[in-house]
Amino acid sequence: MCRLPGKWVWFELVTPDVRRSQAFHAEVLGWKVQPFPIGEQTYEVIFAADAMIGAYAAQRAQRQSRWISAVSVADVERAVAEAVVLGGRPIEPISEVPGAGRRARLLDCQGVEFTVSRNAMGDPPDTQSVPEGRWLWNELHVPDAGRALDFYGRVIGYQHRSFGPGGGAPYVIFSRDGVDRAGVTSAGCPDVAPHWLPYVHVKDVDAAAARARAAGGQVRKVEDIPGVGRIAAILEPAGAMLALLSPRPGLTAR
Repeated sequence: MCRLPGKWVWFELVTPDVRRSQAFHAEVLGWKVQPFPIGEQTYEVIFAADAMIGAYAAQRAQRQSRWISAVSVADVERAVAEAVVLGGRPIEPISEVPGAGRRARLLDCQGVEFTVSRNAMGDPPDTQSVPEGRWLWNELHVPDAGRALDFYGRVIGYQHRSFGPGGGAPYVIFSRDGVDRAGVTSAGCPDVAPHWLPYVHVKDVDAAAARARAAGGQVRKVEDIPGVGRIAAILEPAGAMLALLSPRPGLTAR
């Protein structure tokens, strides 16, 4: 059984209009949906080709549509306890999902929502290349990157290092056991609340951004990142932000 603590293993879109979001992502990314029964409820799972990569959940409270990222941990109870010590807060209790494992949903020390998870069947193994339509990266946007380094270092066990040229707000890479897992920046959109921003692999960022506009979404930026590739930040019609990345040849991402 493969366990990779620190790997982001699941992404759930919480939105007030699940059907509209599904239609948007089908048009832009080619995702498909398959319902799975869990007790008396149905979980709407996202498929990129034949891979399960995430799910949709209906938003019940009056909150912003958003992606909630789940990270693998060795011990859910320990991660939650450490998060509380560091100023985080559990917003859903630790629970056992039948056939899936243990999980808990938290706010970090700057109010960013995320999930810690220990999958009963282990984690998906790392690969040298990621097919189109699947997750490439996860990126934390917060006003105080220094606090994030301490929080996630102790809760998830991340090491960190700076990336890219000096000057301006630094970009920091989170890694664990020698594998890069996520980025941290304080230079995100100033009008957007702190958040984890998932990245999806697309072959042609500009074409995908055009599809997003045509499907009723917004494109916040399209740019080239030296040494990384071409990216776009898009908002689906309900307002959840997602990043698209066409990586430079030879870039390894997991």
